[in-house]
Amino acid sequence: MSTNKVQIFDTTLRDGEQVPGCKLNTKEKLIIAEQLDLLGVDVIEAGFPASSPGDFISVVEISKIVKNATVCALTRANKHDIQAAAEALKYAVKPRIHTGIGTSESHIKFKFKSTPKKIIERAKEAVSYAKTFVDDVEFYAEDAGRTDNKFLAQICEEVIKSGATVLNIPDTTGYCLPEEYGAKIKYLKDHVKGIENVTISCHCHNDLGMATANSIAGIKNGARQIECTINGIGERAGNTALEEVVMIMKQHPYLNLDTNINTQLLYSTSQMVQQHMGINVQPNKAVVGENAFAHSSGIHQDGVIKNRETYEIMNPEDVGVDKTSIILTARSGRAALAYRAKNIGIDLTKMELDEVYPEFLRCADKKKEVGDSDIQKIINFSKIYSNRIAS
Repeated sequence: MSTNKVQIFDTTLRDGEQVPGCKLNTKEKLIIAEQLDLLGVDVIEAGFPASSPGDFISVVEISKIVKNATVCALTRANKHDIQAAAEALKYAVKPRIHTGIGTSESHIKFKFKSTPKKIIERAKEAVSYAKTFVDDVEFYAEDAGRTDNKFLAQICEEVIKSGATVLNIPDTTGYCLPEEYGAKIKYLKDHVKGIENVTISCHCHNDLGMATANSIAGIKNGARQIECTINGIGERAGNTALEEVVMIMKQHPYLNLDTNINTQLLYSTSQMVQQHMGINVQPNKAVVGENAFAHSSGIHQDGVIKNRETYEIMNPEDVGVDKTSIILTARSGRAALAYRAKNIGIDLTKMELDEVYPEFLRCADKKKEVGDSDIQKIINFSKIYSNRIAS
């Protein structure tokens, strides 16, 4: 893989589906999986086969239809889970088993009631066993964000020896600061023997709103896979949003990082996931929110009308949005009113604009948003209309 190519690992159908109320049936999962493959993601985490018969069937069916992406199945570090994943993935063109175990002091002591030495042995056994079924084995060190770096490096080195091809370094609780998470990735790059032969993966949660920033810090320090979801959907406060990290790399060429994502499909994919999962993103959601390319401030509207780049760092068409939206409110100026009037076929002169603008403001003070029909009415009842008819 090119050193500047970042793989996009989509876990919408696994981690994203863990949101209460977002359960998808197999048919819905297949629809989304086909879209993700079309979008250009490198890996689709199709589910957790051992968790339920329904999840097992979904992974089987997704494996049958995905043509380009690697299909991945999650397991815990035990033979039953790994066997179930291997069976579910038997039709996949490019199968991957994703196995792992908690590595933080908290997980080792309270969750597993174990010791660091025993955790390393379980990790090695799980990876070795998964390797008997597939060539591509990803190991996750759950709660790596709160794991001591020295121990994390030790377990990573051991699973590489056991055959791991990808190392997932999750900030499971969303606790890390970007500089801390980036430094953790760098520490592993500098201290783990054989790490140059595997891909380091970022899997960040958004509990403190830093999932995207942490993922970017990770790839800046040597990670080459980001695990993310459409719309940032996921457990608790969610996961890294796919559309955000992809567009950050696209809009910051100096990072010298790229993905295989067809960004013009981002908006339609976002809409599809909202529809099937029943959770709408907030209007101000970065990249795909309804207001991401909408302007209501008069100062901003005037600038965008003159040159889009004054207030937009992305071309809306690059993410599949038709155009910039100029929203008329009481904060809009004459330039915005003239722009919207022209869009409905009325080219106002400066004198005509001065005449109708006060009435526009009176209307805007009564309504949250002034629509095209309102503009038409304002002009129809003004002197402009009668003067134009007379002439």
